[in-house]
Amino acid sequence: MSSLVQTKPLRGETPLLVPGGPYSVVVLLQGYAEPEEGDAVRADGSVTLVLPQAWGPASSHEEPPPTGGEAKSALEEAARGPILVDTGGPWAREALLGALAGQGVAPGDVTLVVGTHGHSDHIGNLGLFPAASLLVSHDFCLPGGRYLLHGLGEERPLRLGPGLEVWATPGHGGQRDVSVVVAGTALGTVMVVGDVFEREGDEDSWQALSEDPVAQERSRKRVLDTADVVVPGHGAPFRVVREASQPETKDPGNSRQDSVVGDKEPTMHG
Repeated sequence: MSSLVQTKPLRGETPLLVPGGPYSVVVLLQGYAEPEEGDAVRADGSVTLVLPQAWGPASSHEEPPPTGGEAKSALEEAARGPILVDTGGPWAREALLGALAGQGVAPGDVTLVVGTHGHSDHIGNLGLFPAASLLVSHDFCLPGGRYLLHGLGEERPLRLGPGLEVWATPGHGGQRDVSVVVAGTALGTVMVVGDVFEREGDEDSWQALSEDPVAQERSRKRVLDTADVVVPGHGAPFRVVREASQPETKDPGNSRQDSVVGDKEPTMHG
């Protein structure tokens, strides 16, 4: 019996909160890509906040990030506070600061910034977070620029905390794109994937923007096999709905469309 996969939009306006424990996910800014005259496109990337359940504004300042040691312990330490996944472009600076403030988070509270890949519309505001550790693509550094090796690979994710991982999802920007996986939310597993998915329904366009379509196709399949909610790089979050295919029946009146699992939307806050 095989699994059939459908996607559908996740209703709600930003900031969109998906509560969970031990981590909640807040989509702060929704990315977009709008064609303009000629070949121009006006675009910016989605920005997402991952909040540990135990975090409070004072807790980010209790202990400074480690200045030495192995990458594993440094990553887990950095993930104790607010984690920002992508920052948008520098033109979105004020919108980003306002969205963070709306969640009670100051730039100095952010302890880890994950850049899914190195394009300017996704990491254009790194300078707002000099006190945070940075994981940009596969490069991990502590505040002050001390770089640590970590061994991330497609078969070797980085564990940041219970149910919280960074995956290697190559393709769009080459071999070093990453995604953040947050399990245990009210909607199941949320994956923040950068431009692995530009938006829901991008099947006709993503290949033209990919540096390695073969690798990206593989990454996209892994995402759809794992995620219950996907936060794409340039569009609204969407749900992934799986249903088992049934053996063919002689009754033509049996329509699979009436049996999609999880059709009711949980309550969103934000």
